[in-house]
Amino acid sequence: MEDYVLSCCSTADRSKEFFEENGIIYACFHYHIGEEEFVDDLGQSVSFSEFYDKMRKGAEPETSQVNSEQFIELWEPVLQSGKDILHVSLSSGISGVFNSANIAAQELMEKYPERRVRVVDSLGASAGYGLLMEYLAEQKKQNKSLDEVYHWAEKYKMRLQSWFFSTDLTNYVRGGRISPTSAILGTALGICPLLNVNAVGKLIPRAKIRTKKKVIREIVKRMEEHAEQGTNYAGKAAISYSDCREDAEKVRDLILETFPKIQGISMDSIGTVIGSHTGPGTVALFYLGDEREM
Repeated sequence: MEDYVLSCCSTADRSKEFFEENGIIYACFHYHIGEEEFVDDLGQSVSFSEFYDKMRKGAEPETSQVNSEQFIELWEPVLQSGKDILHVSLSSGISGVFNSANIAAQELMEKYPERRVRVVDSLGASAGYGLLMEYLAEQKKQNKSLDEVYHWAEKYKMRLQSWFFSTDLTNYVRGGRISPTSAILGTALGICPLLNVNAVGKLIPRAKIRTKKKVIREIVKRMEEHAEQGTNYAGKAAISYSDCREDAEKVRDLILETFPKIQGISMDSIGTVIGSHTGPGTVALFYLGDEREM
């Protein structure tokens, strides 16, 4: 039977323990705060609370993606051991890391022609990307071949619904999504933007909801509309959050009330790279449903 290893990026925003338990290797992005460089190592060297506290105090992290050399360094020992690799990348809609992975894969397959490296563009991010990895790990544990798992990923990645809301507009100004004046007004009115990831893996604003309580209800309502079999959804869900666990728990509790057949809901922090762009105060919800729209 063929032997292969699952691979992803740290931006899948699951815990180190999750990756170790499922035998998934991962390449770490980096970020800078001023002149200091940090590794996006799942909160090991800098805790998530410390990271978001820095942002609240005015830090503006800049991120850098994994390059092809880093992928080669991660993957080559696996290929040398006689195993193939199935890598799933952060969305090409928000990063060029998919291209870096393909460059590394091509170079290594030329060097090791008897081995294979297949690369999937997840078109997702954060714990939704992580949820895809969880499903793939289950497929692998069922002794599915690399090709079978690859095709499952390609088939279902477009059905991974990814919704976000934010209660802090600071990073929307920094990212150029809204003007400073709009942010001041929106904050005064308690506006919470609701966004999702579209069919090409880009984060798109969908609604402006007034008050946190209403946006929590709305994100769960969207799940009722888009999840497989509506409120009879019997799959998994994942929630990630940036230093606002209480808000995330309210979303989780409402989902448990609304979807009695759900298999389970994982909860993880939004990591330092995705969090550099969302800022604190963001909650994200992921689940399998209908195909994403533009």
